Amino acid sequence: MDAVPHRFEHPLDAAEFRRPAHRPGVELYRAHIVRHAFAPHTHAAFGLGAIEAGVERFRYRGAEHLAPPDTLVLMNPDELHTGQAETRGGWRYRMVYLDADVLEQLTGERGWWFAEAVGRDAPRARRVSRLLRALWHTQEPLAFDGLLLRLLDELRPTARVAQPARDEALVRFAPVVEHLHAHLAETVRLEDLAAVAGLSPFHFLRQFQRAHHATPQQMLMALRLFEAKRRLAAGEAPAQVAAAVGLADQAHLTRAFAARYGVTPARYQQQLGTRPRPGA
Repeated sequence: MDAVPHRFEHPLDAAEFRRPAHRPGVELYRAHIVRHAFAPHTHAAFGLGAIEAGVERFRYRGAEHLAPPDTLVLMNPDELHTGQAETRGGWRYRMVYLDADVLEQLTGERGWWFAEAVGRDAPRARRVSRLLRALWHTQEPLAFDGLLLRLLDELRPTARVAQPARDEALVRFAPVVEHLHAHLAETVRLEDLAAVAGLSPFHFLRQFQRAHHATPQQMLMALRLFEAKRRLAAGEAPAQVAAAVGLADQAHLTRAFAARYGVTPARYQQQLGTRPRPGA
């Protein structure tokens, strides 16, 4: 028996994930969110989708965005973001999370990126929504791959292929993010991160937050929870996952995971069909 409920606090809030067994690096998501506010989190993948109803408010790249019905949501990999309803009835949306190498293999192009987080092209957004709905319900692998390519063809005009040079501050702090990746299960001190960056502790803290629009602790938690998501999808038991990513216990994992992804670890594994056997 699970120690915590699988449902949101508000009865209308609902979120579901699906991964096609034949195509690693692709994850589908659909949700209707009324009250839940997503904590800062990240995906090591492109997040591409459409708003079907209501309005979402989210923070991305240090700015607040509003996504009304029939708009596209276009997020680049590894960008911290939040999410909450702007309208009383919440918002309903569909997404696909697509690893960069899978996108490159499908399109034959390298360096896709999106300059605008919200795409205001209503006809295109409705077509994207229909394709995402078809992908969710398609069981035949060949048909799924064909629909996925059609989806990327639909989104191609909104993407740029000549990716701009990375911000100098992001490049400078890349070793810090790598250090966080390598020490997820450990206690991380500000002085340690500042030493990696070659700065004094509080100067580092200010500069890191300015570059990433997040504190080092927010980045660390986002990385911990993304790694937890990867391990849960591989079938690891939640208690083992919690210990592996540096969380206090399974209850801590459950709260933190639901805050960022909208489902509990147990429900996520149930949706993907990867729940570990009892006693595993």
